[in-house]
Amino acid sequence: IIPNGSNGLEERMPVLWTEGVEKGRLTPEEFVAVTSTNVAKILNIYPKKGAIVEGADADIVVWDPKISKTISPSNHHSVLDYNVFEGFEVTANARYTLSRGDVIWAWGKNSQPQPGRGRFVPRPAFPSAHNALSKWKALNSPRMIKRDPMNIPAGI
Repeated sequence: IIPNGSNGLEERMPVLWTEGVEKGRLTPEEFVAVTSTNVAKILNIYPKKGAIVEGADADIVVWDPKISKTISPSNHHSVLDYNVFEGFEVTANARYTLSRGDVIWAWGKNSQPQPGRGRFVPRPAFPSAHNALSKWKALNSPRMIKRDPMNIPAGI
């Protein structure tokens, strides 16, 4: 339902809430896990990211399950004139977004980006994720099939 390599990043969480939580496929706790905690763990930046604990970055989305809208190019913040979710009715949206404790988005208002505000988050090696991805790549890469030219079935 959410294709990578296309616009729609802004709409991914509302679509996931609508299709997941509202339809009973996910609990609100599972929604939090799949949108923040699990990703931070996979990228080995947990609990600096993906958790609300002392010492974490305080990157928080205040979610409002009562904000509904129909997704349209006229109400998204992308420069594109189309949206892969155009016409989709979502039943929730972010009310506020905080980055390192500062409000950077309040419903209807986006604070102006501040040059240099970004910060590099170092992450140590995470061999289990690397090993899993390497194994997946090996299993899915093309492999040569050796056949005896004298023993090929008829019709091939």
